[in-house]
Amino acid sequence: MVSVTRLMEKALMGIAKQWIAGDTINDALNSARLSYKNRMNAIINKLGEYHTSKKIVSNTVKEYQTILSSLRKSRVEGGVSIKLTQIGLTRNRKECLQNLRGIIKSASTTHEFVWLDMESSDHTDETIEIYQRLFTRYERLGIALQANLKRTKNDLADLINHGGKIRLVKGAYKENARIAFKSKKEVDDNYIRLMKVLFKKGNEFGIATHDSVIINGAISLSKKYEKKFEFQMLKGIRNELKPKLIQKGFNVSEYIPYGTNWLPYSIRRMKERKRNILLLGSSFIHSQRV
Repeated sequence: MVSVTRLMEKALMGIAKQWIAGDTINDALNSARLSYKNRMNAIINKLGEYHTSKKIVSNTVKEYQTILSSLRKSRVEGGVSIKLTQIGLTRNRKECLQNLRGIIKSASTTHEFVWLDMESSDHTDETIEIYQRLFTRYERLGIALQANLKRTKNDLADLINHGGKIRLVKGAYKENARIAFKSKKEVDDNYIRLMKVLFKKGNEFGIATHDSVIINGAISLSKKYEKKFEFQMLKGIRNELKPKLIQKGFNVSEYIPYGTNWLPYSIRRMKERKRNILLLGSSFIHSQRV
C-alpha cells in the first residue's frame, strides 16, 4: 500500500512542476528562454542549501557559471540567485567568498545579474557583510531582504545609503516572534512600509511578491517616484497578471528554481503563506485550461 506521505509527495510534485523548471540546467535554461520570449527576464536558482561536501559545493559553483555563460549565448537577460550556504558558507566563510568571487567574475564577463538569496536569520549578518564587501567590485549584485524580520528596516536604510540593490521579499523561514513579525497583516504592513522607503530613497530594486494589493501599491508609488525597478514572481505563478504588467510598461522577471531537491523548497513555500497554496492551485488550474 502506498503511504500517505508518498501520495502527498506525488500530489505536491504535480503542482510544483508549474513553478520548478525541472531537474537539470537544460530544464532551467529552456524555461529562461521561454520567459524571455514572453518579454520577461529570468532569474535562475539551483535548489539546495547548507552544503557541507566540497564536491557538491564545487559542482554548484560550476553550474552557476555555466548558467551565466549559457544565458549570454542565448541572449537571455537576467541572471542567477544564490544561497551562500550552497556555495561554501556552511564550510567556512573564506571558501564562500572565493566561490562567490568566481561566480561574479563569470557574471561580469556575461553582464548578467547576481542576486544573493536571504536565508534564515542565522545568516543575515554574514550575508549582508559579504554583500557589502563585494558590491563595490560588481554593481550588478543584489541582495534579498525579508519583510518578516523586524531588523530589516535598519538593514534597508543602511544598504540604501551604500547604494545597494534590493529584492524585497516577505520571508520564507520560520523565525522566533522576538525577531520576526508573525501574522500576515504585520508582514504585509511592514512590506508596504519598506517598499515606500525603496521608492523614496532606493536606486535599483525588485518588488518580489504575488500579492495584488502590494503590486497595486507599487504601481501607485511608481507614478509618484521615477525609479528603476522590476516586479519579480515565481515561474508559473500569476501568469495571468505578468503580461498585463508588461503591457503597462513595467519590467517583470521570473524566478526559476530547478534541481532534484524540490520537496523541501516546495514545503517551505507552502508554509511561508497560506495564500501561496491558493495561488499554486489557481495557477495549476489555469494552465490546464490553456
